[in-house]
Amino acid sequence: MYSTTDFRKGLKIELDGTPFEIVDFQHFKPGKGGAMVRTKLRNILNGRVVDNTFRSGEKVGRPDLESRDMQYLYHEGDDLVLMDLTTYEQLYMHEDLTDGKAGFLKDGQQVRVLLYNGKPLDLELPVSLVLEVVETEPGAKGDTVSNVTKPAKLETGIVVQVPIFVNQGDRIKVDTRSREYLGRE
Repeated sequence: MYSTTDFRKGLKIELDGTPFEIVDFQHFKPGKGGAMVRTKLRNILNGRVVDNTFRSGEKVGRPDLESRDMQYLYHEGDDLVLMDLTTYEQLYMHEDLTDGKAGFLKDGQQVRVLLYNGKPLDLELPVSLVLEVVETEPGAKGDTVSNVTKPAKLETGIVVQVPIFVNQGDRIKVDTRSREYLGRE
């Protein structure tokens, strides 16, 4: 159990059997009565953000969340097939649960999987990955106006905007959160 004094951004709590993550919180004391804590909570299951107010000292539950190292094996329809690295059990996770992160996965890549009551909820990828450009148009000579970009398809199938000097076969570093080009490797 957590008390409202334990609240901080990113803390995961459980209300009415649903896991939430604290996005923002603020302690305040109204004119009369006890102090309260106003929070913004993100529902971990569906991503919706809700506002909730707690009395100071109120207790909330701790969700049954677990983070495990797993290996991405392959795609099967709309599901990702993952293998637990300790028990070698295979786990199926629907691609929609990843919020587009599945586009960065290569066969055999290690990822952290967030589980709620044993069911997969989300993938945790490294902040940046190095991927190979498999398809892009050649940059035009003399087209050097500042910040000119072009689309490039990467080995995992996602498309990112890259500077014109990046060519097919180059290995580039990509931010997995914003899908932005970070540099060449």
